[in-house]
Amino acid sequence: MRSTILAAVAATTIAVPATGQALPGHASSAEDRDSVSITVYNQNFGLVREIRTLDLSSGRLNLEFGDVASSIQPETVHIRPLGGRPLQVLEQNYQYDLLNPQKLLEKYVGRTVTVYRTNPSSGEEQAVTAEVLSVNGGPILRIDGEITFNYPGRFGFPEMPDNLIAEPTLLWQLDAPGGEQQVEVTYLTHSLNWKADYVMVLNEDDDAAGLMGWVTLTNQSGASYDGARLQLVAGDVQRVDGGMRPRESRALAMDELMVAGAPGFTEQGFFEYHLYTLGRPADVVNNEQKQVMLLEAEDFGVEKRLIFHGATHYYRGQYGQVTSNQKVGVFLDFENSEDNGLGMPLPKGTVRVYKRDGSGAQQFIGEDLIDHTPRDETLRIKMGEAFDVVGDRRQMDYDVISSCVSESEWEVTLRNHKDDDVEVRLVEPVGGDW
Repeated sequence: MRSTILAAVAATTIAVPATGQALPGHASSAEDRDSVSITVYNQNFGLVREIRTLDLSSGRLNLEFGDVASSIQPETVHIRPLGGRPLQVLEQNYQYDLLNPQKLLEKYVGRTVTVYRTNPSSGEEQAVTAEVLSVNGGPILRIDGEITFNYPGRFGFPEMPDNLIAEPTLLWQLDAPGGEQQVEVTYLTHSLNWKADYVMVLNEDDDAAGLMGWVTLTNQSGASYDGARLQLVAGDVQRVDGGMRPRESRALAMDELMVAGAPGFTEQGFFEYHLYTLGRPADVVNNEQKQVMLLEAEDFGVEKRLIFHGATHYYRGQYGQVTSNQKVGVFLDFENSEDNGLGMPLPKGTVRVYKRDGSGAQQFIGEDLIDHTPRDETLRIKMGEAFDVVGDRRQMDYDVISSCVSESEWEVTLRNHKDDDVEVRLVEPVGGDW
């Protein structure tokens, strides 16, 4: 059996069972759970805290704690009693030698199994006894004194071998006072993640919009958390690299996308981050995406900007004629302020913008990523490139003044093919250290 030994605490005096005497065991599952809460970070990990009530025997015992995330970081596990006489943790292990056909055969090397095959003539199933000699590259068997492989049929095993488990399990060796005991277990797990998605609808005049923010929560941690208290942390939390066990991800079908309704999240500052707490219990099911409303704002002011960008390399040499028909970027700017109908910290995410056409049908007009944005900051969302507004750049002069100083003159020509006048901002970045 593979296991990770995490901690061992020795007492001054410990009653050690006689050699070969097995410790009494207690198995706990999610049915013993009194409550569970999860804090999910937008860096693909989460903190799980659950409270269970256990009925333990007195003295030394093994506690098998099941229904934990298969993506758990075992070195982060912590158990503590809540009230009553304290438990003494002697040893803590994480068992992840999981049951599968290959593991089952490996445990039966040197032992006998039954192989069932169907007689092609009679159609009847026949059973033969076989000794498993090896499983490297496939089962190698001894049947009636003959060694063979690629033997057709299905295998039958008389019993479950020791030290194979169906799911990842935490195992504690405890010295317990006995009786009913409530314990709290906390751990970090990978493959819990959340992101913010925003839907913005622009008005006809491009000067106001409505915004809906959604939390998209993805759980691929290998465990479900029913009736959980759900909290989200927005911010860039420092973590030490290493310890990540890659987990195969898969696309989630649309019927696995659960959309939750009000009441939504409340926000508060927490350390140097922001904490969002859902105002009701949530069922966070394994291999599920869940969407919950984060915010909603109506009719806040927006300013559309057309911006023509230069490039720093234009100042580093004489290039002559450059580029014609350069694109002009289209951006939407708005203030994240209470005066503008917003004014809450906005987690990083994707803003998708829509606008109704002449027939009233809503059309998608662009999307952009925003970073974590505090209150009273300006957001700029790039929509794309203008179709009817283009520009040319031409170098008019270039002089080398000294070994590290040069002077470059440029002409920018803008052409507007729209029926209405537009305002275009020219942005000329200047490279180097200043």
